[in-house]
Amino acid sequence: MTGFGAAQVVAEGLTVKAEVRSVNHRHLQLKLRLPAEAAHLEPELDGVVRGKLARGSVTVFVHIGREGRAAAARLDEDVAAAYADRLRAMAERLGLEGGVRLESVLSLPGVVAGRDDLEADPRIEKLVRKALEEALSELIGMRENEGAAMADDLKKHAARIAKLRARIDKRMPKVVKEHQASLKKRVEDLLAGGSSLDPKDLAREIALLADRLDVSEEVSRLEAHLGQLDGLLDEGGSIGRKLDFLAQEFFREANTIGSKCSDATVTHMVVDLKTNIERLREQVQNVE
Repeated sequence: MTGFGAAQVVAEGLTVKAEVRSVNHRHLQLKLRLPAEAAHLEPELDGVVRGKLARGSVTVFVHIGREGRAAAARLDEDVAAAYADRLRAMAERLGLEGGVRLESVLSLPGVVAGRDDLEADPRIEKLVRKALEEALSELIGMRENEGAAMADDLKKHAARIAKLRARIDKRMPKVVKEHQASLKKRVEDLLAGGSSLDPKDLAREIALLADRLDVSEEVSRLEAHLGQLDGLLDEGGSIGRKLDFLAQEFFREANTIGSKCSDATVTHMVVDLKTNIERLREQVQNVE
C-alpha cells in the first residue's frame, strides 16, 4: 500500500525530522536511511516499523540537526583520500566514466566525524523514536483511507465472481443431462449396427460420466471462499496474507471446474471467472 508520513520534533535547539514513504509490495521490504549519530538505533527503529506495518516497500529517512551554532565537524582527509583513490581505481577497472565527487566521499563512513557530538546526546534516541512514530501514524492514516477504497473494489470483484459461480451452478445440471443423452444416442447407434451392450454397463458408464462432470463441491467451496472474503473485509486489520491465500483457493476451484467440464458455455464462464479472480488477486497484493 502507498502512503507518506512526516514529523518533526524540536527540543532545546535539537531538531529531529522523520519521513516514511511506502509503495506497494507483497512483503515488508524496509530500508532505513539514518545519519551516523543515529546508526546505533537501527535495530530498535526496525522493530518499531515492523510492529506497525506488515506489507509494502517502506523507506525511512531521519535527519538530525542542532540550531544556534555550527556543527563542529572534523574531516579526516587521510580517510577521504583513501576512499577517492579506491573509487578512481574501481572506475578505471570497470571502464566507468566520471570523476569522484566531493559530496560522495563526504557521505562515506569515517570521513566526517565529531558532528557536535550528537551521538553522545542522551535525547537522540527518545526524539528519533517520537518523530518516527508520529510519521508512521500519518502514513498509516493515509493507508487506511486507501484501504477503504480497496475494500470497495474487492467487493465489486467478489460480486462478479459470485454471479459467475451462480451461473455455472445453474448450468451444470443441464450439461450433465446433455452429455448423458449424447452417450445414450451413441450407444443406440452402436446397438442398431448390431453391437451388443449389457444394460448394466450402460448404467455404469452413465454414472461415471455424471461423476466426472460433477463440480458441485468446487462450486460450493467457491461460495464458502466468497463468504470468508466478505468476513475478512468486514473484520479489517492486517488481512493481506489471508486474502492472498483465498485468491489462490479461488483459482484452484476455477481450474478444477474448467478441467472437469468440456461444455463450451461453462468454459466461457470459467474464463470470465479466472479473469475476475486475477483482478482480485492483483488488488489483494496491495492490501496490508
